[in-house]
Formats: sequence, structure tokens, C-alpha cells
Amino acid sequence: MARLLWLNWSGGGNLPPSLGIARALSERGHEVSFAGRPEMVPRVKTAGYRAIEITEAYAQVDGYPKGSHLTRMACYLSSPAVEEQLRRIVADEAPDALLIDGMFPAALMNADAFGLPHVVFVHSFVFRQLDMWRRIFSTFSTMRQAAGFSALPSLDELWQPRDRIVSTSHKDFDRQPEPGWSNVVHVGPVLEDEKFAVHTPLPWAEDDPTPIVLISFSTGFEQRDVAKVQRALDALADLPVHAVATTGGIVAPNELAAPANAVVLNYAAHDPILRRTSLVMGHGGHGTAMRSMRHGVPMVVIPGLAGDQPYVAASIAEWGAGLALPGDASTQQMREAARRVLDEKHFAEAAAERSRILGKVDGAAAAAVEVEALLRKVQPPLSAGAA
Repeated sequence: MARLLWLNWSGGGNLPPSLGIARALSERGHEVSFAGRPEMVPRVKTAGYRAIEITEAYAQVDGYPKGSHLTRMACYLSSPAVEEQLRRIVADEAPDALLIDGMFPAALMNADAFGLPHVVFVHSFVFRQLDMWRRIFSTFSTMRQAAGFSALPSLDELWQPRDRIVSTSHKDFDRQPEPGWSNVVHVGPVLEDEKFAVHTPLPWAEDDPTPIVLISFSTGFEQRDVAKVQRALDALADLPVHAVATTGGIVAPNELAAPANAVVLNYAAHDPILRRTSLVMGHGGHGTAMRSMRHGVPMVVIPGLAGDQPYVAASIAEWGAGLALPGDASTQQMREAARRVLDEKHFAEAAAERSRILGKVDGAAAAAVEVEALLRKVQPPLSAGAA
């Protein structure tokens, strides 16, 4: 058994697959603990894992540029105070190996100094949007310097030397690797529901032939957008569909005016709903998109603020599995896109093809195998030290 410490970024699309991989590792007898920002702690504890709060997460936030949705995120992910606390946590915990979120430069820039084997996780495409990743890290560096601290290393300097980078996307969905990136492995999507996302019966009979549309936007507080959810509900109000909107706890159902053909739920497991769904309207989160593709459900994607979401939207359109709209799409644009995807069967056929590619891929189990392969590589033979 190995003791593993996950240095975590609990963004909307990052924590659920991390928990799924932790489950697979636990089933193999390993012990997984998480260290992360205060918002992470209750979610990790609810999932049944030990959570270490990074109390310095926002200690230096006042120095970071104001007025951006990235301000608190950049402080947590890049500030020297977080770096210092991470060093203390790793020293105190003395794990056998580290699991590091690929979006966490404060952890990545200390990875070698920790002196431990480590796996970096990227919960989206790597090569399809490599330039985007580079821009994000450059933005974090600029914000960190504006706060009076030294620049961050570049993305390439932080990612390329790592022992292993695990992408929880499918290799056939990503681009071909650039030279010098032989440490990247794709394990496939990890589509883990958090425990508060439970099966929720819908108010329509199972044999009701009316198409169901699932509305699912970001669960990250940084991307809270009541108006966008309302526009999606309004777009479907006059269409011959049933609509289900899940708000993920960042928009309260009573903040929305649900039309007569819709229900709004705070939390709900998506898999049971997707088995009955004809269309997903979403923000372009990698996890939601991969879950939709696994079920062969086409999408209308209206990207949010996260850097990867326009790339996910473009991918869905490229595959013919749906339509991509601008992030500020109007109610009318959403309505016309929904009508088209529902009416034109080639969208569902393309999504079904993606479903066949995913097949029985178990990204969590494959990621656990990659972690164990690294552990076997760095641990001495069992015979070492024997009398």
C-alpha cells in the first residue's frame, strides 16, 4: 500500500475526476489524502477522504489584480504563501508519492524540491489546447508579478520535466503530441458523481415520447451566471420538449423562473437523466461533454469563462456532435440551435459514434494503473534490505 497526497485544485471540472481516481486507488489498497483550498474540504470529506485545508489559500489575495474572475484562483494557484504551506504539508505528511493537479503552478514549481515521485493530472485535452494552457500560466505569472512576486516558470518548464502527465481525456479526441511530450498518457474520461449528486426522479413518465433537454452549466463559483441559465430555460420554453436544469449549488433554483415545461434541480446525478435525454445544453466543461458523448447525446455548447471551454465547444462542432455558440448567446440563438440539433439526426449519429469510441473505457482504473506503474518504477525491489 502506498500513501498518496493529492495537491488539488477543486475547480468545477477537476475535483470529480480526482475523486474518481482516488476511489480506484483506494480499491487497490492505497491511502489517498487531499490538500486544497477551503472550498475543497467539505467535498472531499463527503466523498470519504481525508482533507487538509490550505489555510493560506487567499492570504495574499489583496496584492493580486482586482476585478477579474481569476483573482482568487490565481492567488491560490500561484502565491508564495501557498507554496510555503505546501512545502510544510508535504514534509509533515511524508507521502510515498504526490498527485498534482496540472493547473497548480505553486505545487508544480516545487515538484522536484519535494523529492518524491509524482503524477500530474490534466482533466481535459492536452495537445488540442496546449497554447491555451500556456496562456493561462502566463496570465497567472503576470498576476503574480503584479502582486510583487517573482514570475512563474513557463508551462513547458513546469510540465515537460514531470515523471508522468495523465490526461483524463481520450487519445482519439485530442490532437497528436508535439515533440518532447513523451510523458503524456491519455487514460480516458473519469466521470465520477460526487455523493450529493443523487438519482432524482423526473416528473415525466418513462414512456413519455417528448424529448428531454438537460441544461447543465458550470459548477465552479467563479463561473456563476444566473442570466445564462435563465436564457437557456427561456429558449426551450416554447419548444415541444421537457427541460431539466441542474445548477450545481452555485445558482439557487429560486433565482430562476422555470417555464411550464421545465424543472430546476440543485443537484442530480446526470447519468440516469442522460439515458432519457435527446440534447444537452452546456458550458463546454470537459466532464459534461465527455459524459454526453459517452451516452451518445448531442450538445449545444455555450462556453463559460474557463479557458478550455471554447476548445471543447469547437471539438463538439468539429465532430458533428452538436453546435457551438458564443459565450453570450442570446435566447433566440439558443432556441434555434436546440431546434436544429433536435431536428437534424446527423448530430445524434455523430454523438453515437463518439459513444462507440469511448466504449467501456474506465479512466479511473487506467489512471490508477499509471500511478502504480510509477510507484513500481521508483520503489526498490522487495528483496532489497532482506537479511
